[in-house]
Amino acid sequence: MFSIDQAKQMAKTLRVTLQGREHEVSHSTALEMVAQQLGYKDWNTAAALLAQPTTPHAISFDRAIPIVRSFDEAKAREFYLDFLGFSIEFEHRFEAGMPLYLGIVRNGLHLHLSEHHGDASPGATVFVPMQGVEALRDELLAKRYGYGRPQIVEQGWGKVLEVYDPFGNRIRFCQG
Repeated sequence: MFSIDQAKQMAKTLRVTLQGREHEVSHSTALEMVAQQLGYKDWNTAAALLAQPTTPHAISFDRAIPIVRSFDEAKAREFYLDFLGFSIEFEHRFEAGMPLYLGIVRNGLHLHLSEHHGDASPGATVFVPMQGVEALRDELLAKRYGYGRPQIVEQGWGKVLEVYDPFGNRIRFCQG
């Protein structure tokens, strides 16, 4: 996608190029021509819909993706996929028989599970703000997972549903 700054630069280049070929066009005409070439009705529409410039030194973050340590692929799949209901986003191994790095996702929550030494320490806690914590508890209890029966703990600020994976990591699903 083009930014508004790129579109303005394209218009300037067009105007200079046409001027060099003895075809005078105004700046506004060049903007209108570029807007139409980019598929917009006119420059006003393009200016409203094109990406706005960003400050070169502006800091912004996308979502964080926690990495949790795992030691046994079958147990990790049983817990995260079957019990918690995540789906696989990607799987990576450098070659057959090497440690697994697994990306999983559920309703916008992304986690990475790693068997690689040094990627993460066992015993980590992941804090997950969410809505629908009671529905999640009911869903998990209905699965009758043999290694845990998660319950909601009421805090002064909200509700916490904590689950422990087979590797000592815990996930705190929290609703304020």
